[in-house]
Amino acid sequence: MKLLRVGDPGREIPAVLGDDGDAFALTGLTDDIDGAFLASGGVERARQALAAGALPRLDTAGRRIGAPVARPGKVVCVGLNYRDHAEETGAAAPERPVVFMKDPSTVVGPYDAVRIPRGSVKTDWEVELAVVVGAEARYLAGPGEAAGHIAGYAISNDVSEREFQLEYSPQWDLGKSCETFNPLGPWLVTPDEAGDPQRLGLRLSVNGEVRQDGDTRNMIFDVAHLVWYLSQYMVLRPGDVINTGTPAGVALGLPGTPYLRAGDEVELSIDRLGTQRQTFTDA
Repeated sequence: MKLLRVGDPGREIPAVLGDDGDAFALTGLTDDIDGAFLASGGVERARQALAAGALPRLDTAGRRIGAPVARPGKVVCVGLNYRDHAEETGAAAPERPVVFMKDPSTVVGPYDAVRIPRGSVKTDWEVELAVVVGAEARYLAGPGEAAGHIAGYAISNDVSEREFQLEYSPQWDLGKSCETFNPLGPWLVTPDEAGDPQRLGLRLSVNGEVRQDGDTRNMIFDVAHLVWYLSQYMVLRPGDVINTGTPAGVALGLPGTPYLRAGDEVELSIDRLGTQRQTFTDA
């Protein structure tokens, strides 16, 4: 099943896609697709209502698509989680996951404009598989318990300003938390439809030129390991988002470091999770 949110920022309508691709409003079931909805069995209620034909159709033509989950409590990111990406940045493959946090307010819709920060000369892209937490996870006994805590998956663009990230501070936060720096969506795809999260192709192009073409099977730490590992150090709550890392092909590792400029268009896709697209503008 694919869940989405349709409408202007702050006024999105929760919805689900039917098998025919038409959208159906969930407003009779919930005010939004958020942590409370996910924690209370909302996905299954939506599935049942859709199957029963109890949901009104929602016209999405010409309307904005928001991030598929509202107001994440936190966005947890994993760096250097693909060997080829670690190599292109000159870093050793980590022995433990490299974890950092991203301001949740960076999360925007999959087609919203992304603002290049003032003073930026090194704004970069990163296509990533995002995991949306569906049930509270704390001190999981092992990776085998992770699946029961995952609501679904989405495409994430972990936009990064490399000068802010790597040159201005020993921590990465400055280059990761600029406004609009985490387009998410277009859908929250439930695990049964997404399939094996370690067999998904990821692609990203800039102005029509392919820059990243990877596969989640090349992660150093797989999704189940990451959910288990993070639960040892923080409580993962419904609606939280985990960005699981990016494959090779970022501007930082390419000849000439072709960082983004105003007017550039970035398109991202992941198998079975859809496609998103952003135009970059000056802040």
